[in-house]
Amino acid sequence: MSHFSQIKTQIRNLESLQSALSDLGIEWKPGASEVRGYRGQTHAAELAIEQDNGYDLGFKWNGKEYELVADLQYWQQDLTVEGFLRKITQRYAYRTVLKETEKIGFQVAEQQENADGSIRLVVQRWS
Repeated sequence: MSHFSQIKTQIRNLESLQSALSDLGIEWKPGASEVRGYRGQTHAAELAIEQDNGYDLGFKWNGKEYELVADLQYWQQDLTVEGFLRKITQRYAYRTVLKETEKIGFQVAEQQENADGSIRLVVQRWS
């Protein structure tokens, strides 16, 4: 019996996910990976994050979005699963906004990280 949990996200762009993880100082392995779990079980993923305890977490494409895949019994992150995903999702959204606004000629004019953890961006485009 598999111990892996698959948690849905709103993450759809692998490049922005990778940038978000790097921004947060989370080391990840690119390319097709095997996420290690209970009793040597593995689960395929597009990106893996190794934990010190020998159990991994990863992100797997389900056809619509990347799901977090992990054996939650061996979760070894500083944040809860929800907190971890919230932090990654916020940084992912930030990276996605930067990428998409840059595509249409905008540049960041101002950036402010607020005490509540939110990020305020002002973008502009010269005509």
